[in-house]
Amino acid sequence: MKNKLTIIGRKLAWQQNILASSIVLLCSLVSYFIWGIDYARSVLSAGIVTIIPNVIFALRAFKYAGAKSSKLVVESFFSGVKLKMVLTAFLFVLAFKILVLLPIPFFSMFCFIMALPLVTPFLIKQ
Repeated sequence: MKNKLTIIGRKLAWQQNILASSIVLLCSLVSYFIWGIDYARSVLSAGIVTIIPNVIFALRAFKYAGAKSSKLVVESFFSGVKLKMVLTAFLFVLAFKILVLLPIPFFSMFCFIMALPLVTPFLIKQ
């Protein structure tokens, strides 16, 4: 049975992830046509490194809700944060070990997508 209190949080998290994915795809497409495949690959890789841990966090953090399960809410949130950090570090290492990336477009997109949840509530109206 789904907890009705988690629906709002999950909805906002999925809207943020869809918005971030759309921005990454749009920016990688634009950078492909302006600067070429190397820039587009770096932008897309940064998006993947950022979005995959955010999706995992959203799945973990909004598992429980309510006063009766307050301890589970805190535990799931913190385990989601820990998993997000570890997965982000792992994907960083993997991206720079396997792919040849340009650091400026990679870190620019990474920082942009990491800062996106700060402005998303202004962009997405409930």
